[in-house]
Parts: sequence; C-alpha cells; structure tokens
Amino acid sequence: MPGQTSIASTLVLYSFVIAAGIFIGKVKIFGVSLGVTFVLFVGILLGHLGYIVDSNILKFVRELGLILFIFSIGLQVGPAFFSSFKQGGVKLNMLAVLCIVLNVVIVLGVYFFGNVHDIVALVGVMSGAVTNTPGLAAAQQAITAITETPDAANTMASGYAAAYPLGVVGIILSMFVIKWIFRIDTADEIQKIEKEQDDSSLKPFIITIKVENKLVDGMTLLKLHDVVHTNFVVSRLMGSDGAITIPKSSTEIHTGDLLLIVCSAQDADRFKAVIGSEVEMDWEAAPTPVFSRRIVITKSEYNGVALGSLRLHNGYKLNATRVNRAGVDLLATPGLRLQMGDRLTVVGNLEDIDRLAARLGNSMKRLNQPNLITIFVGIILGIILGSINLGFGMKLGLAGGPLVVAILLSRFGYKAKLVTYTSSSASLLLRELGICLFLASVGIAAGKDFARSVFSPEGMWWVIWGFVITVVPLIITGCIARGKDKINFLSIMGLMSGGNTDPPALAFANSTAGNDAPAVAYSTVYPLTMFLRVVAAQALILCLA
Repeated sequence: MPGQTSIASTLVLYSFVIAAGIFIGKVKIFGVSLGVTFVLFVGILLGHLGYIVDSNILKFVRELGLILFIFSIGLQVGPAFFSSFKQGGVKLNMLAVLCIVLNVVIVLGVYFFGNVHDIVALVGVMSGAVTNTPGLAAAQQAITAITETPDAANTMASGYAAAYPLGVVGIILSMFVIKWIFRIDTADEIQKIEKEQDDSSLKPFIITIKVENKLVDGMTLLKLHDVVHTNFVVSRLMGSDGAITIPKSSTEIHTGDLLLIVCSAQDADRFKAVIGSEVEMDWEAAPTPVFSRRIVITKSEYNGVALGSLRLHNGYKLNATRVNRAGVDLLATPGLRLQMGDRLTVVGNLEDIDRLAARLGNSMKRLNQPNLITIFVGIILGIILGSINLGFGMKLGLAGGPLVVAILLSRFGYKAKLVTYTSSSASLLLRELGICLFLASVGIAAGKDFARSVFSPEGMWWVIWGFVITVVPLIITGCIARGKDKINFLSIMGLMSGGNTDPPALAFANSTAGNDAPAVAYSTVYPLTMFLRVVAAQALILCLA
C-alpha cells in the first residue's frame, strides 16, 4: 500500500517492480525490446503513485545492486580489455573514444550556451541518451557525496528516463542513416566479412601434410620450427610403415611421413611450400592406440600456469593441440597461460590422458562452485580504490572502483592466487540481479517528481537534447569509420552498439547481420567504452556541479 515502509512491504514492492519490469521489457517494438531497463519505468510509475521505501534501505539496496552489477561486468570484460587494443581493435576503440568525446562536447555546449543549465540533469540525460546505466550510477554516487541529499540524484534519474527510449531508437536510426549515406548493401557486407574471416582467421587450423621435400628429410621438429618461423603443433605422425606415434621436439621427419599439423589458418600454405602437399587422411579411423580428448582445468593451482611448464610430452607422452577458452579455440603454445575453465585438447594414450586429467582436475562439479572469496575481496578493494581522491576532488566511487579492480583481477588475479572463473550462468545471475535492484531503487526514488519534471517545458528539452546527444556523435563517427577507414558496415553496427553499451541495439545488429561480426566489434570496444563513460559522467559532476 502507498505510504507503507515495513520490511515486508518493501520486499513486496521491489519484487513486483522487478518482476513486472522484466516481463514488460520482453515485449518487442519493431523488433527491439528494452529488457531489464523497463524495471526503471515500472519503479517510476509506482513511485509516482505514492509507493515509497525508507531512504536508508533505498540507498543501501541501490548501492549494493550497483556494486554487484558493475563488478560482474568488470570480471566479464576484463580479459578482453587488454586484448582489444591489438590489431584492428585499436582503430575501433579510437572511434568509440571519439564518440564519447563528442557526447561530452555537446553536453558542455548545451550547458554553457544552450537553454539547460542544470549539469546534474544534463549528465542524467547524457547517460540515458547513450543508454549507459553504470555512468548514471557513478554520477549519482558522486552527486550524492557532494550534496548528501537524494534530490539531485532523483533529478538525474528523471533526465536518464526521459532520454533513454529515444536513445535506443537513435542508435538504430543512426545505423540506417549511415547505410543510406553510403548506399550500403547489407548482403554485400555479409559476403565481404565472411571472406575476410575465411582468409585471415587466426583460430587453430588442422591440416595433414605429406613430407615430400627432400631438404627437410631427417630434420627434427625443433629445427622445423626454426625453418617455418610460426607457431604450430604436430599432433601425430604416421611413418612409411603405417605406425602412428606422438612426436616430440627431437623426433625426425622423413619423406613419405604424414604429419597432422595444428596451426593458424593463414600459415597452412607455408607448410605446403616447405614440407609437401596436403592430403586427405581420416586419423580417427586409423588403427592406433592414440586418442584425442579434452581435459577441463578445474584445479586452482594451475590458474595462470604456462602450458609449457606442464611438460606434457616428457611427463605424459602427450601433445596439446588446442585450448578452448569461453568457446574460442586458441593455439596451444608453450607460453599460453592457462585459466580455470580452460578445455585443453590433448593427444596420446588413454592411460596417459587419464593421468593428466586427474592432475588438472577435469571435474565440472568444481566449476559449478562460485569463487565467492574473489568476489568479496574484489569488492573490498574496489570500494577502497573508489574512495581514494585522485585529485581535483575526483574519485572513482562505488562504480568506477569495483570496475577497475574487477578488470585487473580478471586479467592478473592468478598472480595473487585468486580464481576469477565464474560460470556464465552465475555471472549472468549476479549481473542481472544487481542491475534490477539498482534500477528499481532509482525508479522508485525518482517517481515522485518524474511527471512534473519530464512533462514540463524543461523536461521536453531533456528529450530533445538527449536525442541530439545520441544521434549526432554516432553519425559523425559512422561517417569517419566508413568513409575514411573503410570499415565493414556490420562492424560499424557493432561499434555503434558497443560505443553506447546498448544490448538492444546489438540484438538488432545481430539479427540484421546473421553472423557474429557486430558482436565481435561490440565486445572489442565495450570494455574501454564502459570505463570511459563511467569516468566521463563522474568528471562532469565533480568539475561542474
């Protein structure tokens, strides 16, 4: 009932807001759904109708949800944060940074020269326009620390809610504008990206080569590495007598031998030129005691250990050919650092494989147990880091601190013997629970004054400026990406979605592309974008509020 603030009524209110918001958020409008973000609007509605929560409880639940959400995001994107700067990722990330800079420039222009001079409301509008909830959370935490009252945070939430709907629409609309400006045929873009993936794929490629070059006759595999100058693994060797063996670095190859080689796809032609021609060979059908099996690394003591230090051939007479990490196959090089949850493909005798499996764990049950120590240690460190004054009164806060610590732990946690592996279902539960608690709290708190704020002349300007903040930077960035850098349109759609950290727009891009090209670009720019948007929102508040 309106006005009640008992624990029971508070739990009922939160449960209803979250359940109703998630249910309504699944409804698709023109193929796009708002997802859990609709929790915010249901919370605003009930707050407007007079349902309230004790301010202390509201603040606690909001901050707890924020920390759970932002920390789980950091653990998720952390491994990709550093690798995203390699190869073409640098160009995509620089374009995403340009988009963020343009967002901030427009906000500053409106603040100093436009008709909205409330920086608190403008930061909320900016966060909604770029559909970035963590940025809103960081800015709310910063303004609350300054004013020590909830009024400014509620104003910010109203600006966010006013700009968010057109923010989602604006991202998708910008995709259509770029497509129209450059007369892009999506089918041609799909063909181009598929051809690029076939030509330049770095994933492990398996090929059987017959030794025909007499110059390599009698050469050891160690010497062959020096000749070919690339990373590869000879998984099995069939001699001229038909016997199949597991080769090691000192094994000599001879003309007529068949080699099962695991290498990068673009290196296959190099082996054909140096060793001999490619042949068809069904290794699994050949009568041999050699088998290929996958072993799951589930013992924490091997988290961060280099693959070469396992000495698989000397200790187990096994060869490692591939490492599957989060669904992606990696070439099993000696310097590759193993992580909990990696699936190691090895070749050899079953008895030797079983011995290695016992050593590495190979127990799915272990992976189902969450590593709560790492989570709560990370939260403690994140709160401490977020409380440090970085100068000019700026702090990372309860959003930025846990995010930075989570990113660092997910990449370097093994050095402190901390296991950061979390199953995908557990990570998703933690993230969704956190964002739902946060959005429900923000919505309920902002609901009281929402209608009066948004449907006023000033509120209408929030909606208009929010749309400008969304569309103008995206169109400028998209034109540069296509016109100057000649980036594939599918990747541009992922860049736009990831640059605004917007899953609904990504869902639209994926359905349009029919492949994972937009998702790859999205995940490439997402980590840096998320971090910079959190920092940008806080910086505007701390510098101008």
